[in-house]
Amino acid sequence: MDKIKQIKEEDFQKEIIEANVPVLVDFWAQWCRPCLKMQPFLKEISEEFEGKMKVCEVNVDENPGEAAKYGVRGIPTIFFFKNGEVAARVVGGSSGQKGAPTPCA
Repeated sequence: MDKIKQIKEEDFQKEIIEANVPVLVDFWAQWCRPCLKMQPFLKEISEEFEGKMKVCEVNVDENPGEAAKYGVRGIPTIFFFKNGEVAARVVGGSSGQKGAPTPCA
């Protein structure tokens, strides 16, 4: 079963800001190849940290308001929220590893 929750703008506050566990949020789009390359990693993280952390996705085409609110200009952009606050942000695959995704504009 897929443990990655799809978030709509109307649910962002409740599901992410008010969450009682840390939340990893992937801002993505279906047309973005680097975003699609992130899917296996996100699934693995969601399974490994089930119950300790939520993993969510926000489709920027369907939910442009939240993407704009958090200054998302390139995707994939991943935010880590803790206690309702942004604790970390990564744009694209900045690990430097071969095959790591790079951002779409």
